[in-house]
Amino acid sequence: MAVFWCRKCSHLREVSNNYIGKSVKCPQCKEPTSIHSTTSFVENLFHKLLIQNKELKELREKSGNKPKPETINDTDFIELIDIHNTRALTDQIQYEPILKWFQQKNIKTSIDPDNVDTSGFFDEIALSIGENYAVLSSIINTIKSAHLKSYKSAKIHLNKRSTNDIKIIKKFCQELYEYSFVARYSFIKKDQVIYLELQKAQKIVNFFNGIWLEWFILIKLLNFFKKHKISYSCMRSINITFTDNYVNELDLFIIANGIPFCIECKSGEFRPYINKYSKLRKKLKLDESQLLMCIVGLDDKQTKGFSSTYDLTFVNESNIEEHLKQILLST
Repeated sequence: MAVFWCRKCSHLREVSNNYIGKSVKCPQCKEPTSIHSTTSFVENLFHKLLIQNKELKELREKSGNKPKPETINDTDFIELIDIHNTRALTDQIQYEPILKWFQQKNIKTSIDPDNVDTSGFFDEIALSIGENYAVLSSIINTIKSAHLKSYKSAKIHLNKRSTNDIKIIKKFCQELYEYSFVARYSFIKKDQVIYLELQKAQKIVNFFNGIWLEWFILIKLLNFFKKHKISYSCMRSINITFTDNYVNELDLFIIANGIPFCIECKSGEFRPYINKYSKLRKKLKLDESQLLMCIVGLDDKQTKGFSSTYDLTFVNESNIEEHLKQILLST
């Protein structure tokens, strides 16, 4: 349903989606009023509330009163936002604490707010992959390999798969087609083969090449923060430059309850990057528990072993929440 709200008399009611974008007279005061989709109406309301909240904090600072952490969960209005389908996270008020954190360290940042825009379908597909990675990993590798070789299509054989695996794979491939991550999907029942015609858009190619894990971890953690009412600020794919011109790209950077976390996501070989991220952690002056290497498919024993060996924290797609829970909910 769409929303009718009169700015003059505050008359509010639900109307059919057929009226979205049209202007009609208010049945109470006759003021011409535009009809908005429910999502855009709530997001605009949320944006105004964030602005008012920021202005209130500035007034508190001027008066000497200590403000609450300037993060998105400062109000209960986050409950109105669908994390899986919103542009609210792209508002600078949301990621401003991250900008300030780097500014205080004299580190230049380059941020694209659209990297946390969940109104598209990257997060939905990423969740499907992450939640069924044991089954879908070979499918992702097949698509990734086909992209690298500039093939127009990919073939997936199901004849050696279990009934449950086939169900998961078919559903996933149908989702890829539904959300246009592939141009065509067909299943040949007698041969038990799925044919996928691939999309060539660079964002899609990058997604299958590993960006899906960034989306999966981001959404997983946002739901975790929301569930436990943890205040946060988040951004994905931040380019940073230190004063000595050392440049790096950060997969995920999150400030939760005032504590910064840098999360590097690897869906492939990670060992050659260990020294790089060890150096990065020291330059950012983060504790070992605050720079996480999230390696998909690594088992719990391996994450503990690597964490004990190196001055970084290793996690996988399943136990990353537990690590943050120990830090953020221990008190």
